[in-house]
Amino acid sequence: MPDLTRVPTAPLLAAGLVGGFAAAQQTGVRPLGGAAMLGANVVAARQWYAVGGAPLAVGLSAAYWTAMGVSHPLAKKVGTWPSVLGVTAVASGAAWLLADRRSR
Repeated sequence: MPDLTRVPTAPLLAAGLVGGFAAAQQTGVRPLGGAAMLGANVVAARQWYAVGGAPLAVGLSAAYWTAMGVSHPLAKKVGTWPSVLGVTAVASGAAWLLADRRSR
């Protein structure tokens, strides 16, 4: 297994949210999208824990999953892709601000 401890978490979260949504949309299998998101979160949370302990890992994980939840009602107002991209920017920005730039 490759060493993922040096992968910045902001793009990892973006890949999880956007990739998870795209996979679910293309295949019609929503759990596949959830699996992609979960995988990204597991890898990122290990790094967040190393940077800021449990509070950072739990907080950013909660923000990540909240972003996914917020994307659903937001999509009704702005459309699916704008919603996914918007919440991805927020979640990834938080990861960069609170973890990634601190770990460099």
